[in-house]
Amino acid sequence: MSTSTIPGTITVHKANSRGHADHGWLDAWHSFSFASWHNPERMHFGALRVLNDDTIAAGKGFGTHPHDNMEIITIVTEGALMHKDSMGNEGIIKAGDVQVMSAGTGVRHSEFNPDPEHRTKLFQVWLFPRQRNATPRYDQITLDPKDRVNKFQQIVSPDPNDAGTWIGQDAWFQLGKFDGGRTERYAIKREGNGVYAMVVSGSAEIHGQPLSTRDAIGISAVDDLEIKTGPEGAELLLIDVPMEFN
Repeated sequence: MSTSTIPGTITVHKANSRGHADHGWLDAWHSFSFASWHNPERMHFGALRVLNDDTIAAGKGFGTHPHDNMEIITIVTEGALMHKDSMGNEGIIKAGDVQVMSAGTGVRHSEFNPDPEHRTKLFQVWLFPRQRNATPRYDQITLDPKDRVNKFQQIVSPDPNDAGTWIGQDAWFQLGKFDGGRTERYAIKREGNGVYAMVVSGSAEIHGQPLSTRDAIGISAVDDLEIKTGPEGAELLLIDVPMEFN
């Protein structure tokens, strides 16, 4: 069975249990129901609605399309993405950059791989917002990968004055790249939050569950997580989100 669950506490999503769509120009893996892939048991994890693992072919992309009432976070891991939106923002998001778009009352945008020869790889994450119909906003930051070596680097929070960028939800995102054989602890930021953790590369044991590359685990009703990296090390993405939301 591809998905195992301990009620109310732990949900494990193996990499090969995700939805998959290969459109030629777009190769997409969906952790939660998205587009034509619908799994009633994989609708969301708390306020986390979408976690897409996308590869966009050279010179291809998404035409202009609308969003509203969603916090959208894009983490480019390889290549670059050209963004243009109805708020007047236009530019390139490079590997190592994080983009935030709070869609609020509504925004239209396009996303395009500007490189004619090389692919673009990214994670795109959607969260339900804390407040509906907020004023749309945009932000983009460049990260220093050295700040996540054997520690967690905060890339998103609810606080404009905190590290990383910010969104309109009580959620925190962390990236970490750890050597093999390490034991780490992550303290959940807010009472009532859970954590959805993906092994981006390598392997790890999280909360006692063995995970390989692109496997993920959702954990709620705990105060912290114990993470043990495999012999080859692990790169991790942690998404700390409210389990209940409006």
